[in-house]
Amino acid sequence: MKKIFLFLFLFPLFAFAQKTTILKGTVKNKDKQPIEGVAVKYNTTGTTTDKNGKYSIRVPFKQEISIVFSHIAYKTFTKKFTAKSRNGVRLTVTLVPKTEQLKEIIVKDNTKKAKGLKKIDINVVKNVIGPNAGVENILMTLPGVNNNNELSTQYNVRGGNFDENLVYVNGIEVYRPFLVRSGQQEGLSFINPHMVRNIDFSAGGFQAKYGDKLSSVLDITYRKPTKVATTIDLSFLGASATFEAPLIKDKLTAISSFRYRDNSLFVNSKQIETNFRPKFIDFQTYLSFDASDYLRFNFLGNFSLNNYNYKPISRRTRFGTVADPLELIVFYSGQEQDNYLTLFGALSTEYEINDYLSLTGTVSRYNTQEEERFDIAATYSLGEVDANIGSENFGNVEFSQGIGSQLNHARNDLDALFTNAQIRGKYKVDRMQFNFGVKYQKEDIRDRIREWEVIDSLGFSIRPPNHISNNQPYQPFDGPITPFQNIRTENKVEINRISGFIQFNERMYWNDNEVWYNIGLRAHNWTIKGNGITSKNQTILSPRAQFAIKPNWRKDMLFRASAGWYSQPPSYRELRDFNGNINVDLKAQKSIHLVLGMDYSFKMWERPFKLTTEAYFKDLTNVNSYTVDNVRIRYRADNNATAFAHGIDFRLNGEFVPGSDSWVSLGYLKTQEDIDNRGNISRPTDQRIKFGILFQDYVPNLPNLKAYLNLVYNTGVPGGSPAYADVYQFQERLRDYKRADIGVSYIFTDANKKYKSGWLSKFKELSAGLELFNMFDIQNSITNTWVRDVYSKRQYGIPNFMTGRVLNLKLSMKL
Repeated sequence: MKKIFLFLFLFPLFAFAQKTTILKGTVKNKDKQPIEGVAVKYNTTGTTTDKNGKYSIRVPFKQEISIVFSHIAYKTFTKKFTAKSRNGVRLTVTLVPKTEQLKEIIVKDNTKKAKGLKKIDINVVKNVIGPNAGVENILMTLPGVNNNNELSTQYNVRGGNFDENLVYVNGIEVYRPFLVRSGQQEGLSFINPHMVRNIDFSAGGFQAKYGDKLSSVLDITYRKPTKVATTIDLSFLGASATFEAPLIKDKLTAISSFRYRDNSLFVNSKQIETNFRPKFIDFQTYLSFDASDYLRFNFLGNFSLNNYNYKPISRRTRFGTVADPLELIVFYSGQEQDNYLTLFGALSTEYEINDYLSLTGTVSRYNTQEEERFDIAATYSLGEVDANIGSENFGNVEFSQGIGSQLNHARNDLDALFTNAQIRGKYKVDRMQFNFGVKYQKEDIRDRIREWEVIDSLGFSIRPPNHISNNQPYQPFDGPITPFQNIRTENKVEINRISGFIQFNERMYWNDNEVWYNIGLRAHNWTIKGNGITSKNQTILSPRAQFAIKPNWRKDMLFRASAGWYSQPPSYRELRDFNGNINVDLKAQKSIHLVLGMDYSFKMWERPFKLTTEAYFKDLTNVNSYTVDNVRIRYRADNNATAFAHGIDFRLNGEFVPGSDSWVSLGYLKTQEDIDNRGNISRPTDQRIKFGILFQDYVPNLPNLKAYLNLVYNTGVPGGSPAYADVYQFQERLRDYKRADIGVSYIFTDANKKYKSGWLSKFKELSAGLELFNMFDIQNSITNTWVRDVYSKRQYGIPNFMTGRVLNLKLSMKL
């Protein structure tokens, strides 16, 4: 196995002997910010700068050439140049912005489109509203991306679940909490939108350089500041402060951000009356030091503390039909106290060995310490509501058909420590590029579960599911009283992983058509030691390929296809079954992906638009089935299922309003699974229809007054069943998810409107706005509370409604 990884690492390191040398450098603007997409060309040879403004091009040795730097927003720069060194030469260029107004020209990044990556504008992320404003909030508006819980930043992609998504920040994988049960416990996402420079997202069929998951990739790059600035956001939902500055003659850059989140405004809009005192805080910092033109050091650190103190008081919910309404009244006692502490640190080194080869080495450590403590007793009454309009008791409960109580108890602790070291490299020659890397990761998890539930109905304890039934109160029962659910487990798990990849990329011309393709292979080896039991050594291989072509047509169209055999080695959460037991021999889930896509750019109403279409198919084997309760995923921890998913996504984006980018999304999905050869049933993420609108507008006569609309409609997913239910016996769907959020803001000053005197001159940016969440006050539900009538033995699923209409005031400033 070691020979395989050595081969993967050394294969790209070969030399080319030509009568040429490498010219490389950086293209910046007058503010020293890198410019992406600059065309660098001499004669018929050319390249473009990357997101860091860097370029590399092969030029003749000891021969004078004229090299041209051109960009649609900057003046063209031409320089006569002679390369006098075979070891490569550097040329850094500063471009001057054009003074003329640009009207009908669009800058396109075809390389990312060819790779199936959607580039998301960070300015849209900052402006568009949502209960969890940020990067994930924008993802929810894209086709194929779903989540029916507005308090959660987790998302499902094309039939996958939350655990099947890769998230990278500056090339480092980040993780989500283990024990979180509901969206209102989550707090803040790891991704801080105030620090983000670049966002790329792939909904499937992604490259081999990304990791081993089944669904999607979110690739985030934090920015390096060029000026001193402080950004402050204040609202009823929390606050944030971000400081950024270049230091030591611009060799060191630093950006740090503190965030505070309070979900009380949303939780208090629910039907459960509570005393809710959350404290969600987060601090992140990103430092970058340029030791030389060839060597750079980076550090990314994160501290997050979520204290969730929840004390329910009462609840009143009406449900049923107009002719047969029912009402549930619940009185609570007790409380829940949860603590989630996360520490993360990563140190990376970027080194350009020569004009062809660059390496990045990273060491990181992630630690999460999570505690769940709750004792909550609930006494309920389920009654029939008088629906007779002429009755004196109209609208009141006239008969209680179910009375009972339940007690939930937990003392759960989890401590997880992830340590990894990786090296990634890039070897680039002209339009060909090799990417390669190898990574070692050790995961150490200590998990203690003490959790039980006792249910009482009319004074009689309800026995656990699948136990011998009894006929109380008509016949006495002499057996022991046992909890309805009871889990007592302690797990100590260690996972060691070694993974590596190699990928070849090339951009070329076929006749007059522009072509991109890449071919890659990933390998992943792991062993698991759980509670003294060591698994067998397991290895998977994951080949992947992408192809894209942009025909030389009058119409601006790009076609792409991707295919691969994707695998997902099990994480700790997947190893643990419903009862907390560990299956160390669990195999990796596997999926064959096929994706066909098209981008069509055109003009409508004399403004730019783009239609993106993607059709996909997934064939999954070794599937580890699961159930979803709110955001808690519970696995069967076996490989006894097969599954499939197929669908099609459409997205039309453009300037529906001049100068403002908006889009409309539509997606269709079908995903089913076959567990133990019992036949196909819908998976928990089988959300057939997704429709989303993200719309930005402004008042023509008052352009600084802007409006934002975020509208989502998702059809219902299978769910809401009791935890012990057989999924083949319960295939009911939750109600459709419908939500509309709207915001209005006024920009007092920004880069386009500056003041030289007065109080506004102290601000670089200043805006204030109102946000109305769930403006139609639609009752969405994601889970059910199950109560029973002891006489009829009937169970009722009462929907747990999400947040109602909420008004928020927001103030943003940059100093």
